[in-house]
Amino acid sequence: MSKIDEIIISHKKAVEEFEKKLDSVESAVVLLAKCLKDGNKILLCGNGGSAADCQHFAAELVGRFQKERKGLPALSLTVDTSALTSISNDYGFYEVFARQVEALGRPGDILVSFSTSGNSLNVIKAMEKASLMSIKNIALTGNGGGKIASMADVSISIDETVTARIQEIHAIAIHILCELIEEYF
Repeated sequence: MSKIDEIIISHKKAVEEFEKKLDSVESAVVLLAKCLKDGNKILLCGNGGSAADCQHFAAELVGRFQKERKGLPALSLTVDTSALTSISNDYGFYEVFARQVEALGRPGDILVSFSTSGNSLNVIKAMEKASLMSIKNIALTGNGGGKIASMADVSISIDETVTARIQEIHAIAIHILCELIEEYF
């Protein structure tokens, strides 16, 4: 068996495990659609590849996914280099998302947090801040969920330890969420 075959088999197993989590995906869709219908916004945070997932998710909502509809308010907290660097410099990297949640979030908004480990401290701090502000938390995670899974109102936790497989399933989850959210608009 080639390395490519092994990777594809590993991916298929991760997808099969994800199929057991679809209730949490449906719960996330309901929360996200209600948030947007009520005139609130979605904030997103994560590090590295998860930061790219935040940008991808926000872009699909603000632009469009598959159908023509009005733009939906979603903001990736990973893209403003001036905010990221000034907050990191003045308060520390662990506060980089929490400070933005504090400044931009309002009750009724939702924070969607990505962490393949489930234990990214800056994500945990953002979720804590969101909870204090009556902002619901949705987590997309891996490695058994980590700390953020237990902090979330809805957790989509991928039972996988390989970061690439977790991120692949997160990409599938993003597309499912976007497609189902669009049905509301």
